[in-house]
Amino acid sequence: MEKLMIRGGRPLRGTVGISGAKNSAIALLPAAILAESEVRLDNLPHLSDVAIYTELLEELGGKVRWNSDSMSIDPSGMRSVPMPNGRVKLLRASYYLMGALLGRFGEATIGLPGGCNFEPRPIDQHIKGFEALGAVVSNEHGAIRIRAKELRGAKIYLDVVSVGATINIMLAASRAKGFTVIENAAKEPEIVDVATLLSAMGAKIKGAGTETIRIEGVSSMHGCRHSIIPDRIQAGTYMLAAAATRGDVLIDNIIPKHMEALTAKLQEMGVHVYEMDEAIRVIGQPHYEAVDVKALVYPGFATDLQSPMTSLLTQAQGVSILSDYVYSNRFKHVPELMRMGANIRVEGRSAIIEGSRLNAAKVRATDLRAGAALAVAALTVEEGTTEITGVEYIDRGYERLVEHLSNLGAEVWREG
Repeated sequence: MEKLMIRGGRPLRGTVGISGAKNSAIALLPAAILAESEVRLDNLPHLSDVAIYTELLEELGGKVRWNSDSMSIDPSGMRSVPMPNGRVKLLRASYYLMGALLGRFGEATIGLPGGCNFEPRPIDQHIKGFEALGAVVSNEHGAIRIRAKELRGAKIYLDVVSVGATINIMLAASRAKGFTVIENAAKEPEIVDVATLLSAMGAKIKGAGTETIRIEGVSSMHGCRHSIIPDRIQAGTYMLAAAATRGDVLIDNIIPKHMEALTAKLQEMGVHVYEMDEAIRVIGQPHYEAVDVKALVYPGFATDLQSPMTSLLTQAQGVSILSDYVYSNRFKHVPELMRMGANIRVEGRSAIIEGSRLNAAKVRATDLRAGAALAVAALTVEEGTTEITGVEYIDRGYERLVEHLSNLGAEVWREG
């Protein structure tokens, strides 16, 4: 079993470059299915989720070529192959294959998604959207089968703001006949990134990044070249690590506007944060004030940063309250932090965190962002070595983590 080993107590110093957004990549890769000629994605992160998606595209008949941080996808020979089992179940975002295959071929059979298990991820809003577009959806032996003789535009109101459902409906509606309107749509930067790619492929989309998205379906789509936006969650994790270790780190190749909610909370705590055109400098301080944080849909504080934020709040003086209004049960990192000496209790959607000194321990990552939380926590420990198992989760979202942390002066390595 592979383990991440961290001997903390060293302030992080230096510059770290941020790769392409994982949450964009896992939607942009299936979006390429909608084209009928080659799509090239630049700034693509080297992550385990991306590797799995590459295999799935090849299983569908696509021709995929890696070249450094770029990938070329030729979807011209693709077909809608049923994928009830296998590697499709390893991805939480495998459901994007539903909208892409439905849009291009009028049918899809996809096993229910897997990946991180911090909370079940229902797809009822996805199905609602597909049915509104004219598809028939059924559950066959644990796989979702979707068929449509013809997709037609429709007005769709999402009962809850869902990034996944918004993107999936966008994918299918891009090739539907007529106009589709998605109301109460998610506004995340990744939504805009997907819409930018689809538009470059010939789709007609307006309103991405607002609560109302309008799509005029087209009969065919073509290849293009697209550069993926920087990963705001990866950037935020390094910002939190810099603050937690009282370091001085320049986080480069980012879009500072995407970080505004986190930047505001760090400054409220007493962290010095300086914004530049495409970078942010974080300078830690000896003392931090406790703050209250509410994880919300964008442009609110990102739920994906809630876990590593918990680790930073253990370093503040006083009691902080961190609430997650996106996922109600995203606190599986808390028992592991408590193994390290954290004084935290969970009440419903909130974690009450009292400033405390952390100790080295053997802990386990239960999901991707919980792993990030444990890494940030371990970097603050002044004596001993923290051993983190469940490294496979961390590999889903952090490219070259050991290399980046080492370059910033951390003592970190992998074993096993």
